[in-house]
Amino acid sequence: SARQQGTNIINDKRTKFESENSSDKYDSRDVERLQKDDAWVEGYLTWRIYVVDDTLKMIDESFQWRKDLGVNDLTESSIPKWMFETGAVFLHGYDKEGNKLFWFKVKLHIKDAKTILDKKKYVAFWLERYAKREPGMPLTVVFDMAESGLSNIDMDFVKYIINCFKVYYPKFLSKMIIVDMPWIMNAAWKIVKTWLGPEAISKLKFASKSEIQTFIGPEYLPPHMGGMDPFKYSYPPLPDDDFQTPICDNGPIVSEDETESKEGELESKDTLESSFNSEVAVKPKKVNFLEDSLRAEDNDKGDTSNKTKGARKPLTTFRGPLLHVSPAEELSFGSKETEKKCLIILNNVTKNQVAFKVRTTAPEKYRVKPSSSCCEPGASVDIVVSLHGGYQASPQDRFLVMAAEMENAGAQELAQFWKEVSRAKVMEHRYNAALLIHQTLDDDLIFTQVSIMSRLNLGISNSISIKV
Repeated sequence: SARQQGTNIINDKRTKFESENSSDKYDSRDVERLQKDDAWVEGYLTWRIYVVDDTLKMIDESFQWRKDLGVNDLTESSIPKWMFETGAVFLHGYDKEGNKLFWFKVKLHIKDAKTILDKKKYVAFWLERYAKREPGMPLTVVFDMAESGLSNIDMDFVKYIINCFKVYYPKFLSKMIIVDMPWIMNAAWKIVKTWLGPEAISKLKFASKSEIQTFIGPEYLPPHMGGMDPFKYSYPPLPDDDFQTPICDNGPIVSEDETESKEGELESKDTLESSFNSEVAVKPKKVNFLEDSLRAEDNDKGDTSNKTKGARKPLTTFRGPLLHVSPAEELSFGSKETEKKCLIILNNVTKNQVAFKVRTTAPEKYRVKPSSSCCEPGASVDIVVSLHGGYQASPQDRFLVMAAEMENAGAQELAQFWKEVSRAKVMEHRYNAALLIHQTLDDDLIFTQVSIMSRLNLGISNSISIKV
């Protein structure tokens, strides 16, 4: 077949890339990856419909761009901080087909020749970050044109974005949606269409505020687009930081991802950077976030369980489609021994078993019991999160509760269930860690809880609640 023939020829050409091209033309890391990563080669091949010459030209152009821009060395610290702070470009949410959304807030872009290189590196940073974490998974680009004008349109930058998907990251573009475009920009976007080429022109969509929900559900649309997504971009941190499997009371928990590792042992924090991604790896169901300032009656009854003894009781509740999760927003830890434990309560509101697991960005600091289990219909499960001795909670520490309904799972192994469950069926709920600070006033001890991090990315500024 043409596909098999093309694959065979590409394999032959692989070695020529390594032998015939001087070391200053490509990054040696890309050449090495070309020899080993079949999926990478396959991406170029399929995008060029297995036309070998076109594929090789595409690889050549892509590799030269990667070296010229230093893509392999792009890090958060190599990009000017102000670019992250503007919130002009970021990954967040999913379209109705389950594709990750890559947002461009056009009103925040100003044409400036002095910053164009940094802007290109910034886009490449996000694409490379996503490509490494979710290889082969497509993106939906959303140009939010609200409140934008001609001064916000840099045609060279737009052409660069198109080339990223046309040449540099083949097969990554699901669709490109232009939302609420002012009529004055019609001529400019007609030019953009000519840049896309026949293989991508069908991926360009124009949508008004009323039409955008054809592609994206209201749970991932901001209010100005008629949506209900409370997300507000803020930096730091990046909105897609990693979560890893924490430690249980009986020692390290080996997750299903780590079990597949040939080394068969826990890796260091640095090498676990991509074990899970809170914004990329999971598409949660639509949820209604309600901060009920409810003081559960059970909190007054006293806890006789040794497991939860000394754990800080939750006072608020998040109502999700599968589980009601308490607390709603933060896990609060202090410096005293009596403040080293927090309790998470999961209440199953479905008619089936619900599997759950807990992850954190600081697995070396916390132990969680249980960190992975299932909850019976109508039942509740208490999870104790303990801060290890010698460690202090940080507002940069985050936690993720993942849950999925086990409709016909029976006695299925949890590890196998998590391997097979569709991402569209997974609910997620995130926490920040908050630090309890003690002050003395008129000989009375006052607990001051300072929420240093923004609360679940809702954009609520630092809040202080004082409990006497």
